[in-house]
Amino acid sequence: MRLQILQLSSQKIAYYESSGAGSPVMFIHGNSASGRTFQKQLESTFGETHRLVAIDLPGHGDSDPAADLSAYSLPGYAQVVAEAAQALNMEEAVFVGWSLGGHIVLEAHNLLPQAKGLAIYGTPPLAFPPDMENAFLPNPVVNIGFTPDLTEEQATAYAAAFFAPDASVDLTPFIHDILRTDGQARAGLGASIQPDGYQDEVAVVANLSLPLAVLHGEAEQLVNVAYIRNLTMPTLWRGAVQIISGAGHAPHWEQPDQFNAQLAAFAADVM
Repeated sequence: MRLQILQLSSQKIAYYESSGAGSPVMFIHGNSASGRTFQKQLESTFGETHRLVAIDLPGHGDSDPAADLSAYSLPGYAQVVAEAAQALNMEEAVFVGWSLGGHIVLEAHNLLPQAKGLAIYGTPPLAFPPDMENAFLPNPVVNIGFTPDLTEEQATAYAAAFFAPDASVDLTPFIHDILRTDGQARAGLGASIQPDGYQDEVAVVANLSLPLAVLHGEAEQLVNVAYIRNLTMPTLWRGAVQIISGAGHAPHWEQPDQFNAQLAAFAADVM
């Protein structure tokens, strides 16, 4: 998996690309993560048969910090995704968002008119004001995602919440990504949760014309699946939230075979 750099109008961003040349899929990572989190997709048979691209959001991974702090918001990130898709000739891709990445994909839906489908996971669509109490499980680490300066202890707790309880996972790459993320990105995200700070995602999924896949880790520690199931989502793929067994908030890493199979099936259905 080779790091590459893309010059956009406002800044340089890093991205990774698989060896495949088939139908395109673009991955958008979560808060304080990077495109490297999708290594088990890019370096899999899925990546050999599809053109998979995973970008680093501004201030994350190997991308430059945002020159304008307004980029650290859902509209700012959505603009970067749309511009990257155009520059990489991926306008007709399936766009997959993990956690914050899922919110970004929903925010960007009207900037991606040629997209074939959207897939989100670890992402409860939020209205305004956001129903945080019901959308998320009562886990205090959620607040770490909005904290500018983190200790290694906080980063470790945040990373551990990505996985099933008592999972045997090496947290080192996730902790590394969390600690190297620009703290202003976390602070900016929190500040952007205000009126007109983002599109009403509950309305977005209720009125979406694109196919929408919603995946969910069975042992999720952060997001409440009951909240998601109660939403109106007329284009929901297979008519239900797809559960990934034996996984928490990051099923793409914890159960990559199941996750990749689900995404490959979704891509096959919508391409």
